[in-house]
Amino acid sequence: MSRRWVYLQLNLQVEANVAKAVAIAKRAKAAGYNSIVLADYKLNILDRVPRHYFRHVEQFKESCRQLELEIIPAVCPIGYSDGLLAHNPNLAEGLPVKDAAFVVRDGTATLTSRESFLPGGDFESFREHIASGWNYQDFPKDASFIDTELKHGGRAALRFESLVGRNGRVIRKVAVQPYQLLHASVWIRTDRFSTAGNMRMMAIGADGRTLSYSNLGVKPTQGWRQHHVMFNTLDNTEINFYVGCWNGGDGRFWLDDVRLEESAFVNLVRRDSCPLKVQIEGGRELREGVDFAPLADPKLGNVPYSGSYDVYHEPPKLRLLPAAKVSDGDRLRVSYYHTVTIYENQVTCCLADPEVFRVLAKQVKLVEELFSPRTYFLSHDEIRVADWCPACHRDGRSAGELLARNIRQCAAVVRQINRQAKLCVWSDMFDPHHNARDKFYLVQGDLARSWEGLPDGMTIVNWNHGQASESLPFFGKQGFKQVLAGYYDSDPRRIRSWLSLGDDDDGINGVMYTTWTGNFDHLEAFAEAAWDKE
Repeated sequence: MSRRWVYLQLNLQVEANVAKAVAIAKRAKAAGYNSIVLADYKLNILDRVPRHYFRHVEQFKESCRQLELEIIPAVCPIGYSDGLLAHNPNLAEGLPVKDAAFVVRDGTATLTSRESFLPGGDFESFREHIASGWNYQDFPKDASFIDTELKHGGRAALRFESLVGRNGRVIRKVAVQPYQLLHASVWIRTDRFSTAGNMRMMAIGADGRTLSYSNLGVKPTQGWRQHHVMFNTLDNTEINFYVGCWNGGDGRFWLDDVRLEESAFVNLVRRDSCPLKVQIEGGRELREGVDFAPLADPKLGNVPYSGSYDVYHEPPKLRLLPAAKVSDGDRLRVSYYHTVTIYENQVTCCLADPEVFRVLAKQVKLVEELFSPRTYFLSHDEIRVADWCPACHRDGRSAGELLARNIRQCAAVVRQINRQAKLCVWSDMFDPHHNARDKFYLVQGDLARSWEGLPDGMTIVNWNHGQASESLPFFGKQGFKQVLAGYYDSDPRRIRSWLSLGDDDDGINGVMYTTWTGNFDHLEAFAEAAWDKE
């Protein structure tokens, strides 16, 4: 087994992390590892880091040189794109809003609809602990109760308790317009609720596709706190809206003042391939900077720092100028693009905009100057929003063909800078037995054939241990070498059974100790289990 890697996700700008990284490197060498995959966010913004960062890197490089450990830097953050988007937040993939209806009032365009789609969201109307205005309520009078003592506003809230192993939700079917941006909000109170992390506010389309994936960040015990979700209705005319908890635990929680309403311009994306169109209803198109003031979202990708996006904030306003010659009551239709966050505020860049590759080239060049690496790790991983903006559809490509072209371009970026560089990439987005499939999260269309873009000589870092018997031969038959990304903060001995599923034709020539929690306690045990299989 020629490749014995350790995945090290660490910020070397922090001085204390340098000693930690060196200690891990020393243990890795003693256990038989030969390479460190360095996944440091700062490798995406090397033109912005302070001088002491480079001193810290030199210390780590010198330690690895003495230990004869190869450093493999992670570049091209396609999926978790905050490092790339720190350079230009408008490179986020944009979902389309089409012909949103506005009305002019006092020189400002506001949405014609400002009413909540949830007339029962305040829980003011009820009968025998059953809230009015909802199509479904889990376990009324058993685990869900109208509470007139503890409420956020008005005279009542909805309380859930005794939910161990059960769901606690309310659900409403809502008629919507296609391709509109909706804002959902809810006030939540909890009391020692052990599964607060399972609380969700979400919409599901008529075809069963989930439209929103934001984690609410509810704490086990908290006072009344408002939580937000933004989502695009896509091609739906009807959705099912949910709020509550799945697979509940001990303790209690309360819901109150749930709202679902149209919104506009939150995380508005502005680039050439994501145009903004403002038109008088049934009439002429208005010109930005002439008929209406330049429109941008100053908080786009800037909360709390560059490259970081929040779920919701107060949106910018569309202000008309005198040249527009519009009056109060005139109606407008507005089309634009916005981005959305996934889970813990993940945002993915556009896969096709040329500026993406210019940013990547600049950063890879800086990584080359700093490390002169023999191997680069391309960070394509869990690409959950893709194939919506005009840049993606320029040549009529499918989602899979779009991603295939992206990986070819990213590989070309690296090899134009280092022709001899070896390349490796995560497996999931190129594996039909994993994430390379139809309607993956908010990807438009089918990701099949994405693997056709993998260049010859690419090493696949395979983490599909759940379907290893299908995944390993899939890549093996195409002639790719594979490194198995094992451990994943579980039993280090599991790598033995995974290795046993492969055969000589699967091209397995390495393993990688992979931790997402920074737990290196089992570094040696994993090595012992993996090396024993040789």
